Amino acid sequence: MIYLFLENGFEEVEATAPVDILRRAGAELKTVGEGGHAITSAHGVTVTADVDESGVSLGNMEMAILPGGPGTANHEKSRTACGALRFCAEKDRYIGAICAAPSVLGHLGLLRGHNAVCFPGYEKELGADKVLFDPVCVSGKIITARGAGVAVDFALKLVEVLYGTEKSEKIRNEIQCV
Repeated sequence: MIYLFLENGFEEVEATAPVDILRRAGAELKTVGEGGHAITSAHGVTVTADVDESGVSLGNMEMAILPGGPGTANHEKSRTACGALRFCAEKDRYIGAICAAPSVLGHLGLLRGHNAVCFPGYEKELGADKVLFDPVCVSGKIITARGAGVAVDFALKLVEVLYGTEKSEKIRNEIQCV
């Protein structure tokens, strides 16, 4: 199971691109509403999460994903989201974070020993061995990305690490992302 955590103030494209593209790849993915089912994005779009935090089961989790946006600090207030991230790190499962959300990983100490990227201005929050400026960075089982403009590339990279390059490229071509 893949869980994508939605916090109030999330950046829409950073959440919807991974949901869409991972589901196209056949992933079993649930969106998790931090604090309830109805979550409002940074630009006033209210979405209904598949489950609230009580619906997260760590035992079957293969990946946790955090979109960024102005509400990123809300991820750190969620014991469930932070617990899922720690679980993934301890059990060698995948973690994805985009935009400001890699700062949450940094605050939890999960980027020690890793390279990472983030939205400009959050570099000092990462605590990574090396901060890169690539659009998307894979370092071990942690995948980070710079922001909304690379959300599709981030999502395709998540597909690649989970299901292989061939599946990722097939979806890239199907959605005309050339």
